[in-house]
Amino acid sequence: MAGTMNRLDANEQAFFKRQTEYIKSKTYDKKYRMLKAKQFIPVSTEVPSGSQFVTWRSFSKIGQAKIIADYANDFPRVDVYGEENTAKVYGIGSSYGYSIVEIRRAQMAGVNLSTMRADAARRAHEEKEDKLAWLGDADYNIPGFIDYPGITEGTLTTGAGGNTWALKTPDEIIADFTALKLAVSVPTNGVEEITQILLPRAQYELVNSKRMTDTNKTILAYFRDNNPGVSVDVLDQLDGAGDSGKDRMMGYVKDPDHLVQEIPQMFEQMDPDTVGMEYVTACHSEFGCVVVYYPSSVAYIDGI
Repeated sequence: MAGTMNRLDANEQAFFKRQTEYIKSKTYDKKYRMLKAKQFIPVSTEVPSGSQFVTWRSFSKIGQAKIIADYANDFPRVDVYGEENTAKVYGIGSSYGYSIVEIRRAQMAGVNLSTMRADAARRAHEEKEDKLAWLGDADYNIPGFIDYPGITEGTLTTGAGGNTWALKTPDEIIADFTALKLAVSVPTNGVEEITQILLPRAQYELVNSKRMTDTNKTILAYFRDNNPGVSVDVLDQLDGAGDSGKDRMMGYVKDPDHLVQEIPQMFEQMDPDTVGMEYVTACHSEFGCVVVYYPSSVAYIDGI
């Protein structure tokens, strides 16, 4: 019957139970640096596991005060209007298993069961969550950060030799960095200022190696020195992410008050079930969506 360990004897069962705890602890400690969504988009676990929907509200304040005369009764009225948004929470699943023969061989040899399958199961979840965070899923109506509705499109500056960064001078590239920053700060009257810029890999390597005309600094070092509050990093998903397959750069305010990815349930492993001659462990996590509370705090420029 599923859920029982009647195919192993008492010693084998005790060994396997110890192994499952070992496998789980090893898997939870595993890190993968190349998946960057959790590095660049703050994670929120505020929504309880098991929730069907993620709901967030935004409010707008309208009205203003004015100078009044003595005994006035025409005080200007102010008010607050709210807007509610809802997204569905989706479960993500994978599984791995060990045959009874593998368990017995490991016990006889006095070695631990390999954690590679458990690592692969966790990796599958991490990859899926990372892809959903950046690119979303149109079939499930999940918006991704790279094409999030309502974010601002900046204008690529015109270069003397061409508009892509491979054809631009260092000063022209710096002008594009500035244009990206202004695409956020100007429409918001300085209320929002970019703190994070993401570039495709080729463009990042270019600005990290090509030097400014009149200094010994690279373009990237020059920009960072003159914009100490702004981080610049690589995001491979921006390669060809723009309109007509153009490379995209993005800038935004990186903090959980501006954007988060809702993950109600982090990766977890269930107790093993018997399926034929195998013990199968189901793995589960939950993903809501990326929420950009202030779309005007995010901008992009295509064609670099």
